[in-house]
Amino acid sequence: MKLDNLIQTLLPHDEKFYTYFEQAAQTLYDASLLLKKFSSVSAEERQILSQQITEHEHRADTIAHNIFAELSATFVTPFDREDIHLLTSALDDIMDYLDGSAHRFILYKIKECPPAMAQLIETLHLSIAELSKGVTMLRDFRNPIPLQNILHKVNEYENQADRIFEEAVADLFENETNAIQVIKMKEIYVSLETATDKCEDAANVLETILIKHS
Repeated sequence: MKLDNLIQTLLPHDEKFYTYFEQAAQTLYDASLLLKKFSSVSAEERQILSQQITEHEHRADTIAHNIFAELSATFVTPFDREDIHLLTSALDDIMDYLDGSAHRFILYKIKECPPAMAQLIETLHLSIAELSKGVTMLRDFRNPIPLQNILHKVNEYENQADRIFEEAVADLFENETNAIQVIKMKEIYVSLETATDKCEDAANVLETILIKHS
């Protein structure tokens, strides 16, 4: 272990950061479970689910605010301040795009969730699930292999989401004759795919933290 990392390890830390990140990851995971239900419920139930997702988004905003406040008040942090800021922002971005996807689904009065969109939502959920597990590993880097495996899976899900997105949009242009419907559906696809991109961004921050502490 490098000398600066050793010194950082020996100094007292504020444990609140770990707790806040775990809360943020759990809130994000819970919201993704709600979004998964969009493909199998009625329009009325989707409205309720969308409202619940927005409540999770507000909770995530509060957690992010608490992290930034703690960052300003804490002298010694468990890892670099820049990485804390980047990870907080990345997790918040995922939640924003997830909430935005659900909101557009309701706002645009989409009647059914196409199979490709359900696949993209499922891929996003799986990526968030892995990311959530990775966040819980921030407390202990003594065995880095499980976290490395998780980061690899997040990258695979992002690639999978890219393929689903490209094929879905191509099919939309090929078979949907209503131009307005094309615009509506494409916006939702873009929002969902961007959320998976943000998952990879968060995974990259976790990898950076892991490298610095190895």
